[in-house]
Amino acid sequence: MKLGIVGLPNVGKSTLFNSLTKAGAESANYPFCTIDPNVGIVTVPDERLKQLGDLYHSKKVTPAVIEFVDIAGLVKGASKGEGLGNQFLSNIREVDAVVHVVRCFEDTNVVHVDGSVNPMRDIETINLELIFSDIEILERRYAKAVKGSRNDKALAKEVALIERLKAHLEENKLAKGFEPSDEEEEALLLSYNLLTYKPVIFAANVSEEDLAEDAASNTYVQEVRDFAKENDSEVFVICAQIEQEIAELDEDEKQEFLEDLGLEESGLEKLIKASYHLLGLISYLTSGEDETRAWTIRKGTKAPQAAGKIHTDFERGFIRAEVVNYQDLLNCKTYAAAKEKGLVRLEGKEYIVKDGDVILFRFNV
Repeated sequence: MKLGIVGLPNVGKSTLFNSLTKAGAESANYPFCTIDPNVGIVTVPDERLKQLGDLYHSKKVTPAVIEFVDIAGLVKGASKGEGLGNQFLSNIREVDAVVHVVRCFEDTNVVHVDGSVNPMRDIETINLELIFSDIEILERRYAKAVKGSRNDKALAKEVALIERLKAHLEENKLAKGFEPSDEEEEALLLSYNLLTYKPVIFAANVSEEDLAEDAASNTYVQEVRDFAKENDSEVFVICAQIEQEIAELDEDEKQEFLEDLGLEESGLEKLIKASYHLLGLISYLTSGEDETRAWTIRKGTKAPQAAGKIHTDFERGFIRAEVVNYQDLLNCKTYAAAKEKGLVRLEGKEYIVKDGDVILFRFNV
């Protein structure tokens, strides 16, 4: 999974990126300090892996990973070359979802690029820049398609789609609010890789005081939540500064620190849950003496396609899947005991893999 982090300058974007990835992207109280896209890889915390790894005495435990891409803070007019322009937006066209960091705290020591804190204005500014960037992509595509559209029905249909889609965006509406007329149009829409067609997770960045109560009294956060609800997006509340402090602690200290703050989980854990939920993702597990590993797939994935995540040969030569729920396996203490109790099932090509399935694939090529 790949997530792109966007936001205005000085909203806590790079501070959050630093804390999530410990990659050390420069963070300073002035715009444009993140000049090159920063990329960091984060492992997905999953206690099931350690338990299964211990059960099998696995030599290696491999969690799922998320890749974060952090780009320079965008300002009004970025798509027209203001600030550092929109050259950075191309770096997040390949992401699965966009994490939009929104400032929901007052602090006279941290300047706001527009002079005051106003999350809805900030969201609109970023959305407009993403829309303008998408229009630019469509105009390029349109110029190519229109040349051959007289003698090609498929291209003629694409030209008509782009015209409708461009008109939709020019009304300052996001691409994800556009309704394609059929599956063919939907496939084209996906192929354009438009930024405003991607799922969005809002990171409401609050002060330490607001964090413990999940910003219940923070009107800025409520505005972001209302907007997200209307736009099928996720929201999680975070204090980027606290996350940075957490990132420097070891596991035991981190737990103690969270408890002292009255928190159950870190911002990273909140973000991962929001990402998996928004993108409809789950993890299945493989376990053995050599390795215990988590594999991320979309909900509804059938066994052969899930096997293909490991290797294309597994999907091509799929015979069957031997499946046991991870908790059942742990309770039985051995695979053989789980099998004796009838908890290991043989599943075929139509089986839809579930979160927490421990699977052994049988294949032949």
